[in-house]
Order: sequence, then C-alpha cells, then structure tokens
Amino acid sequence: MTVTVDPEDAELAIVIVNFNTGAYLRRCLASLERHRGDLALDVLVIDNASHDGSLAAAVQAHPWARLMENPVNLYLSPAWNQGIRATAAPYVLLLNPDVEWWSGTLADYVSIARAHPRAGIVGPMVRNSDGTVYESGRPFPSVVDAIVHAFLGPVRPGNRATQRYHMQGWDRTTEREVDWVSGCCMLMPRRAFDEVGLLDEGFPLYGEELDIATRLRERGWTVRYTPAIEIVHEVGVSTGRSARMLRMHSDSIYRYYRKHRAAGWRRATLPAAWAALRLRAELEAL
Repeated sequence: MTVTVDPEDAELAIVIVNFNTGAYLRRCLASLERHRGDLALDVLVIDNASHDGSLAAAVQAHPWARLMENPVNLYLSPAWNQGIRATAAPYVLLLNPDVEWWSGTLADYVSIARAHPRAGIVGPMVRNSDGTVYESGRPFPSVVDAIVHAFLGPVRPGNRATQRYHMQGWDRTTEREVDWVSGCCMLMPRRAFDEVGLLDEGFPLYGEELDIATRLRERGWTVRYTPAIEIVHEVGVSTGRSARMLRMHSDSIYRYYRKHRAAGWRRATLPAAWAALRLRAELEAL
C-alpha cells in the first residue's frame, strides 16, 4: 500500500483513535488497504494508552500507518483533535477502529465530497455486524420527540417519535441531505474545521457528531448521507455499556441540549432535562 511519507502531500488524512480494540484495529486497517483506490493517504492511528496489545499487533501487520501514543486515555474528541492538528490533507476522515470498509473506495468517498463542496460532513451507509442497515442519517429531534423516543424507543420502537427520529420510511439506498450522521465514520473538508473550529472537547466520548453537525449547519454547511460507500460497524468495542459509559452518554446529551437547544424559556427546563436523562441512563444500566 502506498501511503505518503510526508503528510503535506496527502489527499486524504484518516484519523483513527484506538483504545483496547483487539483485532478490530487490524481488520480496520486491512480494509482501508483493500479499498484505497488511487488516493494518496496519510493514515494516523492515535492510541489512548491501550493495554490489550492491539496497537503492537496493528503496527506489525500494517507498518505504513503513522502512530501517536498518548500516555493516558484522552477519550475520543481530544484525540481526534490531536489527529486533525497533526495532519494536513484537504480532507479528513474521522474513523472508529471497529469499522471495516465494505463497499466503495476511499477515492470514491472523496469524489462525493468534492461534488458537494458545501457538505461539511459526508457519512456512509452503516451496516451492523449482522449486515442489517443501521439508521445513520437523522434529524435533530424536537424536545417532545427526544423525550418520547428516550423512554419509549427501547420498549416500543414503533412509536411515532422514534419513527420520526429514525426517519423510518426513507430508503437508505438513496442519497440525501440530513441533519447529522453517525460519528463512527465522518469525512470532512479541512476548511470546515477552519471555519467552525475543531471538535468540542466538552463532548469527550459521545455527542461530538451532533455538536459539530449543528455548528456546521448554523454556518451554512450541509451534512450529506451517501449509500455509495458502505461500512460495517461493531458498536461499543472500546466503550461497552457500563453504568459509567451510560452516564457519560446522558451527560453529553444534556450538554448538547444546554448548548444548542435550551434558549429563551427552555432554560427553565434544564433541571428536568438533566433528571430525565440521568433517569434513563440508570434504567438502562439495570
């Protein structure tokens, strides 16, 4: 695989943040090699103090990847920002290590982004490990829909709020503009970061994709979903679903609501929103 030695010459920078992902990181890198196309790449793996040997195994199998090792776990957004600063290509792909490329090439992906120059994020079709389509590409929900989905979605997925939030009825084999896409795979032009800033590190592990998509759309950028690229994502390899992770998730959603949605009279709803989100996290942890 030809990867540019000098990041200044790369057409696409791929930043992968690793934390104890075992064989998934090796499979991720191997899939990039198979689906590169003809792009000049700069692939940077940032390791957040893994202790499972995943980094050493990946280095041995794929020595063309650049490495950056953190002495402690900085979590996702801070490490992604490290990678964005340490690369120079005009397009940046933020990629989870538990992703495998399935269909389409990296060159195809960048071509789609170039064809939509005001797309601040381009997200692919995401498949679950069993091959089913994950419902990436969603709207920003209303406050009422968010509450109903949070509590009824897990037990009554057919409720109308959840259907609206998942955009059920939309054929995800068609390309379209959406409000936001899954953060497991986001292709972004560097000039979008130049305009709106890097990821908000106040969302260390969850909610960063919602926040950056909101900031982009507020500045006139769009978010695009394309089925021309397909990936497989194994959810939660690094994080799992511990009570601590569920609380971190609820804290991030609360921070997003406070930052972007709780203007005017909605400020009075902040205590109730915090309590509702924490209650949902505690119920999920049972």
